[in-house]
Amino acid sequence: MLLLLLLQISGSCLWLGRSEVVTSFERSCPQFFFKETPPNEALEPKRPAWICQRYKNKYYFATLYDRDRRIPVYSAYLYQPGSGKRPKTWMVEPQLMGSVYPSAMAREWTLKNSYNITLEQISKSQAVLMDYKNLTGLNRGHLNPSGHHPDNSSRTATFTLTNIVPQNEKLNGGAWKNYEQQIMIKETQGCATTYVIVGAVPGNNYIAGGRVNKPSHLWSGVCCEMDSDDERKAWAVIAENDRNDIQLVSLGELEETLTKLYGRDQVSLFDRDCPRD
Repeated sequence: MLLLLLLQISGSCLWLGRSEVVTSFERSCPQFFFKETPPNEALEPKRPAWICQRYKNKYYFATLYDRDRRIPVYSAYLYQPGSGKRPKTWMVEPQLMGSVYPSAMAREWTLKNSYNITLEQISKSQAVLMDYKNLTGLNRGHLNPSGHHPDNSSRTATFTLTNIVPQNEKLNGGAWKNYEQQIMIKETQGCATTYVIVGAVPGNNYIAGGRVNKPSHLWSGVCCEMDSDDERKAWAVIAENDRNDIQLVSLGELEETLTKLYGRDQVSLFDRDCPRD
């Protein structure tokens, strides 16, 4: 049985290509960051995982994951909204269990039935669907939202539990939703390429018996390359995760706020050529 499992995993990895949990965004999936420059180390947790989010043998976005708190620190992607249905299938990241496991996100059901991997094995390395059952006042809040992507595959790729946090349900369905669906459309007028990083500041509370952290704040930083040559603009938002309200701020103001909230080194989200004012 063990030999069969190893053969199945080996075959899957050969077909899908290199692993999804990587050692560096710069070397593996830099295309999701302005000038191929990820945020600096000021946001990194004690046990980080760099995930190039792979679905159907293609990278769709990048996530820095906090293994201990079982939430993403941030997800980075290109803003390319399109019409289409909202996916319903939730997936997990097999490679958080170890490099021998499949390199693309997969459903818990698939891992259990095709690879004989138990839910307990999966849950040791990350959040699982059971952690988000029977929530009160909270729901599954995407960092990288499906609506910011152009087709079914790219939208489905956002439905991984490594891309969500426990988010206040009023905020998620109210001010944050308005930002994602209305303000972003307005702000990105004239943008040729829009780089987005959405993150969550760890809080003091947990769900699922202490397994999954509930963030204190959610934030988003955007760097836009305009249609005209060498012209750029940037903006940002931040919200407390217990209020239905967001603050629209400059990129520099967001970085200063995050520096204070994390209490470590100065936070830098984008390459210095992205304007901070």
